[in-house]
Amino acid sequence: MANPVVKVIKPNGILDSTQGQEFRQTVNEVLEQDSTRIVLIDFQNVSFMDSSGLGALVLAFKALRAADKKLIICAINEQVRILFELTGMDKVFEIFPNEEEFNKTVMSMH
Repeated sequence: MANPVVKVIKPNGILDSTQGQEFRQTVNEVLEQDSTRIVLIDFQNVSFMDSSGLGALVLAFKALRAADKKLIICAINEQVRILFELTGMDKVFEIFPNEEEFNKTVMSMH
């Protein structure tokens, strides 16, 4: 059952400048939805992310935080995890192993 409080975004393939623009557009749409409190970015289908993809993610994080919404990430692969660690983003983002773990942990709090 879908939860109106949580919006799940599932980027596909390579999260680069092209995908990043689409991603930002999706986040902007979420910002207009008052009922959404948490945005879960499911990286299950993302094979690679470059610096522009990371930039889009950081911009989304800041925009959502300014609107009093949370951005949470799950299911990152090794390449994305290393990028997060190298840039210190693993300390900024809340990261779950998968959507199931997110649901168990976060949804029990709401």
